Amino acid sequence: MNTLALEVKNGKATLARWLIGLAVAAALWFAVYSHLTEFADLVVNTLGLARGSHLTEAVHFFFYDTPKVLLLLLGIVFLMGVIQTFFSPERTRALLSGKRLGIGNVLSASLGIVTPFCSCSAVPLFIGFLSAGVPLGVTFSFLISAPMVNEVALALLFGLFGWKVAALYLGMGLAIAIGAGLVIGKLKMERHLQDWVRAIHMGEAQAANGESMGWVARFQAGAHHVKEIVGKVWPYILLGIAVGAGIHGYVPQDFMASIMGKDAPWWSIPAAVAIGVPM
Repeated sequence: MNTLALEVKNGKATLARWLIGLAVAAALWFAVYSHLTEFADLVVNTLGLARGSHLTEAVHFFFYDTPKVLLLLLGIVFLMGVIQTFFSPERTRALLSGKRLGIGNVLSASLGIVTPFCSCSAVPLFIGFLSAGVPLGVTFSFLISAPMVNEVALALLFGLFGWKVAALYLGMGLAIAIGAGLVIGKLKMERHLQDWVRAIHMGEAQAANGESMGWVARFQAGAHHVKEIVGKVWPYILLGIAVGAGIHGYVPQDFMASIMGKDAPWWSIPAAVAIGVPM
């Protein structure tokens, strides 16, 4: 009896430590996230870079976006890790894969449209779907639609050009996301996943039954996801942001306008797309 009481007491103490630690971490997260611009300004000033130069703009972009993306990744991956403990891989797979071909893609693409996520936060959610056992093609429908159909842009298009243009923008984004997801699903691209992603996709990263887990175990699962996912992808994030910083700093702001004028040649649209992908 004393042993049982001691275990309960230790469990409550561990949960209390987790809750205090998470509260402190959340406060620090919001404090840092709300001062990213000041941090980037401090780095630029410390390096003595001249304001307005290409190098300054590139450096400022890098030191603003790097902590921003990493903070989003840490927060979202942890939350997804905790949320996944409430859903078995089979339950989530059944929810989004659907009984008929394409139903899961439609649901996933629609979810991507209504959720206010950019690429930075859609990618961790995309990985979270994979770790819950959702088929790769279905997860790609979400990954494509989330940043492609922007709710702010949709509202602006409606206000500036009317419902027809807004509906065309929404419909094309939805169609591309669903179509691309179906194609990727048919191609069986799971074999090209990295080994650690494939292990997550098969459900190996979620060893416990979500219905019987306590909160300490759920928090530990979230921390495990952060270690496994962020620990693997952060070099690629830094590389991608570095490329984006170079483009941001050295590509003139009026460059796109110069090739997309009123009398622009036929190749202006594919050129704009090719330039817009890395940007």
